Amino acid sequence: MILTVTPNPSLDRTYEVPSLDRGEVVRATGERVDPGGKGVNVSRAVTAAGRRTVAVLPLGGAPGALVADLLDAQGIEVAPVPVAGATRSNIALAEADGVLTKINAPGPELTEAERELLLDTVRRQSPGADWIACCGSLPRGLAPSWYAELVTRVHAAGVRVALDTSGPALLAALRERPDVVKPNAGELAEAVGRPLVTVGDALKAAEELRGMGARAVLASLGADGQLLVDDGGAWFGTAAVDAVRSNVGAGDSSLAGFLVAGGRGPEALASAVAHGAAAVRLPGSVMPTPADLDPAAVTVTADVPADRVLREPVS
Repeated sequence: MILTVTPNPSLDRTYEVPSLDRGEVVRATGERVDPGGKGVNVSRAVTAAGRRTVAVLPLGGAPGALVADLLDAQGIEVAPVPVAGATRSNIALAEADGVLTKINAPGPELTEAERELLLDTVRRQSPGADWIACCGSLPRGLAPSWYAELVTRVHAAGVRVALDTSGPALLAALRERPDVVKPNAGELAEAVGRPLVTVGDALKAAEELRGMGARAVLASLGADGQLLVDDGGAWFGTAAVDAVRSNVGAGDSSLAGFLVAGGRGPEALASAVAHGAAAVRLPGSVMPTPADLDPAAVTVTADVPADRVLREPVS
């Protein structure tokens, strides 16, 4: 079982549009409403892969009730933490050429009592979990050290932790040695404080995060592929994608693929790449099922192409 923790979930509306022109009336060609938040997406991807998951998340107001209903309809077990503020609503505009524009609301501010209830709910749901995936931004009311405290408590319970967050929250949590962290290229560059121009730059940055405490780093490099660095070495994975429809939740799908494949080594990286590649071919934040995967299109190598220039360098 994979337990997910999403401190700042959302109700996500995705509109497919031909193009986005500021100041003009834009008519959508497609529309979806999905439960959102990085951990929620991981749970949705784990469920799509045929595995059990429990989603821990604070929920409030009408948007929170709809998030719970949507997850229940998808067969996902929810461990809700009632909060006074309304769950945030986000909007994504997906253009025909693959460009995605997202408008993310700040979300409610959690009280001290709600903060403790969230931690206690994770503790109560932890027994029997193979992994706990702690994902996304922190809502108002939670200090950057909140994830670090969560990692400490989870490790004390003997459960492995996957962490997907950024900025001060990531840096603070590294000291508690999460079992794997999953930054994208921008988050990786931010963590080490310098640009990433080549795959080698990303490799060095991932090694620095390991030096700061991460036991493994699974880095998403967008169209360039994914990089895994752990005690066993470094591997680079790629998969050809003919057309990108939406990259909403693709990184979350990758993390789910990594965890359901054991969360360690090149086989887990291959699963992460396959899930990410399948996700970008689907509309909105639809998560891939096993039928959507194309493992034969995935290449994983220990010969990391350090000199390869990233198609999307990060300054």
